[in-house]
Amino acid sequence: MTTWKIDKSHSEIKFKVKHLVISTVTGQFKEFDATIESDKPDFSDAKISFEADVNSIDTKNEQRDGHLKSADFFDAENYPKLTFVSKSIEKKSDSDYKVTGDITIRGTKKEITLDVIYNGTVKGFGNIEVAGFEITGKLNRFDFGLKWNTLTEAGGIVVGEEIKIEIAVELNKA
Repeated sequence: MTTWKIDKSHSEIKFKVKHLVISTVTGQFKEFDATIESDKPDFSDAKISFEADVNSIDTKNEQRDGHLKSADFFDAENYPKLTFVSKSIEKKSDSDYKVTGDITIRGTKKEITLDVIYNGTVKGFGNIEVAGFEITGKLNRFDFGLKWNTLTEAGGIVVGEEIKIEIAVELNKA
């Protein structure tokens, strides 16, 4: 079994959500970790384990970040980690995969399927093997108890239900 570790300096964990129905707010987690174990060089048998530190959330607005960490949303005091553990991988083509696993947010675990593009593996600095991936998906925040919302004066919602996930990952062979 080959172990791969996430290269945090060349990876990002981002999310997007509609704001006031007409615009999009982007955020990210600055602190995260992941380990992938795979026997096959194409990662088609990979076992993925990922976690993000909820207190590292960053939307470029301190007040909003504080609100997201509060009990209205992530409740970081009681649930400091967001986790994902893979259950299966379906290889659709040489570069396209579907990864299904359990994501746990705020103590609630749900199955999610993510679209993954495998960009390949190359020799990096120090002759270390490096693999690159782009991962996208979406989830409904209400499914995880992140239900805070309010209405605008016109009756529209302030924060959308659907969260888009956008992840760019570089892995280093351990």
